[in-house]
Amino acid sequence: MAIIKPFCAIRPSREKAAKIAALPYDVYNREEAKEAVRKNPESFLKIDRAETLLGDDVDTYAPEVYQKAHDVLWEMVEDGSFIQDKQKCYYIYELTMDGRVQTGIAACASIDDYERGVIKKHENTRAEKEADRIRHVDACNAQTGPIFLAYRANQAINAVVGSVKQQEPLYDFVAEDGIRHRVWAISGDGQIGGIEEAFAQVGEIYIADGHHRAASAVRVGQERREAHPGYTGEEEFHYFLSVLFPDEELMIMDYNRVVKDLNGLTPEGFLAKVSQAFEVALQGAEPVKPEKKGVFSMYLQGKWYRCAIRPGDIPDGPVESLDVSILQEKLLAPVLQILDPKTDSRIDFVGGIRGLGELERRCKADCAVAFAMYPTSIHELFAVADAGMLMPPKSTWFEPKLRSGLFIHALD
Repeated sequence: MAIIKPFCAIRPSREKAAKIAALPYDVYNREEAKEAVRKNPESFLKIDRAETLLGDDVDTYAPEVYQKAHDVLWEMVEDGSFIQDKQKCYYIYELTMDGRVQTGIAACASIDDYERGVIKKHENTRAEKEADRIRHVDACNAQTGPIFLAYRANQAINAVVGSVKQQEPLYDFVAEDGIRHRVWAISGDGQIGGIEEAFAQVGEIYIADGHHRAASAVRVGQERREAHPGYTGEEEFHYFLSVLFPDEELMIMDYNRVVKDLNGLTPEGFLAKVSQAFEVALQGAEPVKPEKKGVFSMYLQGKWYRCAIRPGDIPDGPVESLDVSILQEKLLAPVLQILDPKTDSRIDFVGGIRGLGELERRCKADCAVAFAMYPTSIHELFAVADAGMLMPPKSTWFEPKLRSGLFIHALD
């Protein structure tokens, strides 16, 4: 039973939404973030990554960075760049990429549901990344980046969403990357009640993307509870900003691997070892995407190979049966001696949005071999989370990315 609440969003004025909306803070390095803000001074990135407004000599995690984020956010509220709704609403957030539409509901999820496991995770968080967002949320007194949640599709929710989408949207713009963004408010009492009741019947909700943001929001909520022992449970710090999508509309892209060297093997010797573990077929010089689960493509010395897992070699278990796990256990670890892909500097990960051409480019620039994976499915993600297990690092790449700055959740 999930608690998913409406809230009074702080959101951009209609005329500024397209300029303010920004990709998530963690898709940029510092130099890229600074350039993005230079090109678009209204970008929300200047709040999510406030070091972009300070000198290069200021550490990314210095106290003045978080204070700057607070100051800029609330200055933009004061000058009308952001407005705050007076009535608690749910918000419909629709993204369209290459003709494919996915529609989520922006709302607030419960930190208690996170701690009880009603909201399920599939990856660990890193302490330093978590600490950064804790300080950001605490300093801003607001959650600025939504957590991407998924749930099994519900017809009652679909019906309300379909009805509200017949109205004029609050926002409708196409971003520089070609993604169309549309937002509506669900403000009618009956519709709000219907959404809240429908989510109360949803058994499990899953973090698709944003594990660090979720963990940070929960930690801040816990700290606020300790600081306010007389809390009622209705305070905003008990909840965290989310956008929830039905599973049937989500697309996970491939998350591919490139490796710097062949662990001392010749290309011929390496190929022989790969052929011992997989059924390998030369495809030629043209890029080849794997066509189904159990198959990956390998790029080696200017040639593409189709590599198939032998049916009898597919292990049981929600984690063990993932293609990324099989590649790790049957090839990366035993042949290339990459025992911990989280820490080994010889391996790198390339999101599927970059295409197979990026794998070829990396092999010409600084790598010896590349592996193009078949995408992990949303139902594989659900199975891993339901089992209380964790996926290998870099198992899923979701597109399109949710924009930051369209919805902000103030903590009081």
